[in-house]
Amino acid sequence: MIITLTVNGRRTELDLDPRTTLLDALRHHLALTGTKKGCDHGQCGACTLLVNGRRINSCLALAASHDGDEITTIEGLGKPEAMSDLQAAFVQHDGYQCGYCTPGQIMSAEAMLAEVAEGWPSYVTRALDDDPTLTDEEMAERMSGNLCRCSAYPRIRQAIGAVRDARASRTEAAE
Repeated sequence: MIITLTVNGRRTELDLDPRTTLLDALRHHLALTGTKKGCDHGQCGACTLLVNGRRINSCLALAASHDGDEITTIEGLGKPEAMSDLQAAFVQHDGYQCGYCTPGQIMSAEAMLAEVAEGWPSYVTRALDDDPTLTDEEMAERMSGNLCRCSAYPRIRQAIGAVRDARASRTEAAE
């Protein structure tokens, strides 16, 4: 089956078995190995990436169901010589240990920051009719689908908090 994906801004056609997951299409057909296969059951978040700007577990998604979609992987956020603000914050705050979960953590955090900016509440948001405040409790809840076996959670939240604060400062300065 032929499908078309726009991956990290680049349109590509793939001839895939209809049973191929999005994760396997990226790793095995496009050699984008930043997205990791952890549990292969949607429970660990190592395979998190963005589809049309929203985070998903790519191990649970068939590539064919995303024909025509815009996919962003960790490779699409930045490169070692030109990291995104989140990637740089993870390095600065040591928000990783072994690094296996890091791409999924960063992709989930990128989507989470967008969700908060759009006013999406979470389970722990105090008032549903108010803009959510990205507290430590909110971050922990919103990132709970991304597991870290090394338990780097406090540093992951520090990195996300630093980016949250920097982006808020830029927004205030622009206004």
